[in-house]
Amino acid sequence: MVVPTSPLTTMSDHQKSDQSNTVREMNSLVQADFADSLKKWRDYLRYERNLSPHSLRAYQADILHFLRFLTQHLGKAPALDDLSDVHLRDFRSWLVQKANEGNSSRSRARSVSALRNFLKFLDRQGILHNSGITMLQTPKVPRSLPKAVSFERIKALLGKPENSAEDWTSARDRALFTLLYGCGMRIAEALALNIGDIPDDDFWRVLGKGNKERIIPTLPFVDQMIQNYLKLRPGDPQRQAPLFIGVQGRRLNQGVVQKSMRDLRASLGLPDTLTPHALRHSFATHLLAEGANLREIQELLGHVSLSTTQIYADFDNKQLLDIYKNAHPRSKSRKD
Repeated sequence: MVVPTSPLTTMSDHQKSDQSNTVREMNSLVQADFADSLKKWRDYLRYERNLSPHSLRAYQADILHFLRFLTQHLGKAPALDDLSDVHLRDFRSWLVQKANEGNSSRSRARSVSALRNFLKFLDRQGILHNSGITMLQTPKVPRSLPKAVSFERIKALLGKPENSAEDWTSARDRALFTLLYGCGMRIAEALALNIGDIPDDDFWRVLGKGNKERIIPTLPFVDQMIQNYLKLRPGDPQRQAPLFIGVQGRRLNQGVVQKSMRDLRASLGLPDTLTPHALRHSFATHLLAEGANLREIQELLGHVSLSTTQIYADFDNKQLLDIYKNAHPRSKSRKD
């Protein structure tokens, strides 16, 4: 079973520096009572909600933007009393500013979610109540389809280089990408695995969002890729050691994975849509195309709501519609 860790333990040095800079700026913009509440909220997100480093940075960046706006709007460093007095029109002005700065509706919706989370936390703690935030409408976000990748392109990505010996980092990347596609894991879930988490009963056990464990069946081709990598992996393979490591022997971080994907993608002439997260989307889409039902896919992906998984059915329907338009003799859009 994966042992829960603080999100900070999986951050790179650069990410930790950015985090510290954000915290310092947040504290410099507000008065002492406000800064103390911000710390309590960050600790809540980090230790109770167990947010990923990426989510934690995003939440804090959104609150920082609001604090910059509020400080400028009030002409002074705000205290908690000032926050409780913020009106609906002020929240709307903040969103207008974000829109004028070129932020998308998705970005603005995430910012509203972060601010609501902060104010809801303060309300539950009995620190303050703000009624204006409850009346603020979240910007509508266009529903986008997952960017799944064809099986042929995934085979090209996971294939072993020809006429060359494979070094351990290349074997690591292939094993990681195979795990993401073969088991539908989130990249953060895969990078949190230790060697002791390698299954001996055909099932991976991972901690997903909200620190919830889920069980994912493994496949022989996934196991083979992992074993090929372990034969080349440097260091002492103790059970508590990270499964995927960087060149300095520490747990691999997402930035390195993203760069490895870009380099491999470019060398193989594959499209930019082929990302680590697209492998998870492709896992779900290909399962649906092969007859798996949404409930089964929901369990494998770790989605709390079936409506989240429903988007894969929409994607599959779009594929069927495209096939119909291009091939069916009764299709009006087909060109003879």
